[in-house]
Amino acid sequence: MSWLAGIDIGGTKCAVCLGRQEGETVEICWKEKFPTPSDPHEAVARLVDGLAALLNAHPEVRLEAVGVSCGGPLDSKTGLILCPPNLPNWDRIDVVHPFEERFGVPAAVQNDANACALAEWLWGAGRGSENMIFLTFGTGLGAGLILDGRLYSGACDMAGEAGHIRLAEDGPVGYGKRGSFEGFCSGGGVGRHAAALAKEWIAEGKETLLVPPGHTPDEITAALVGEAAAKGDALALRVWEETGRKLGRGLAILIDLINPERIVIGSIFLRQEALLRGPMEEEIAKEALSYSAAACRVVPAGLGEAIGDYAALSVARNLLRTRGEQ
Repeated sequence: MSWLAGIDIGGTKCAVCLGRQEGETVEICWKEKFPTPSDPHEAVARLVDGLAALLNAHPEVRLEAVGVSCGGPLDSKTGLILCPPNLPNWDRIDVVHPFEERFGVPAAVQNDANACALAEWLWGAGRGSENMIFLTFGTGLGAGLILDGRLYSGACDMAGEAGHIRLAEDGPVGYGKRGSFEGFCSGGGVGRHAAALAKEWIAEGKETLLVPPGHTPDEITAALVGEAAAKGDALALRVWEETGRKLGRGLAILIDLINPERIVIGSIFLRQEALLRGPMEEEIAKEALSYSAAACRVVPAGLGEAIGDYAALSVARNLLRTRGEQ
């Protein structure tokens, strides 16, 4: 049995949890969360104090490692956060050594996509695989890569930025690039793509649930596209079909390049798999090498909507695992 601490740092909230791993399963036993302070040093101090409070309340816990999950860019070797877009004041903030110094156990940090990949590989839909890709498909589109049974983070922790791949010369903007994988396959991207199509649709005199009376196309969100599709709205269904095709095209590139046995996709794919899978698989069949496509299964995240709660714990577990192999 191993006791692990997970620290989740987000743009709007932070969380501290304690988890117990027994065998191949993990259980989150206690968790505390609070809004992310604007001052990063205050946030780190509150996270350290929050973990101390949990440990004081549960003296039976013998902590073995601390894992930190945070949006990138970051430097996992030095433990520094390097001013992520959702944390603009966090410039070269050390989020590893304060935990090591306070609790006397090893600590590590990974970007959130890598942390989610580790969680799915250790405890979710990626279990048993040696070569796996995890795609976030949420607010943005990032990837975590497990290659030959190890997390691959690249030369400067920037491996897996699949959202930056350009899939079309024109299209919604994502990751600062028009027509990018993230532009088509993210929450904001789906909303922007739907808005562009809705403007054409309305100009042709057609009605759609995506733009109720008194509203404009620019107010469309991915959630609204999902609600309208569930009611049979033709334009909403078209948005999901086109999103599925772009998802399949992006996956075909990853399948050809990395030759994974499993691709695990979270967030929006979990909620819209029924609409996305058909066009996605058609594009993979058209675009990917047949041998590579046949060797790969595309599956929804096994940890479901709770994956974020397990991500930071998986960083701690992976730290113990890799140290044990050395």
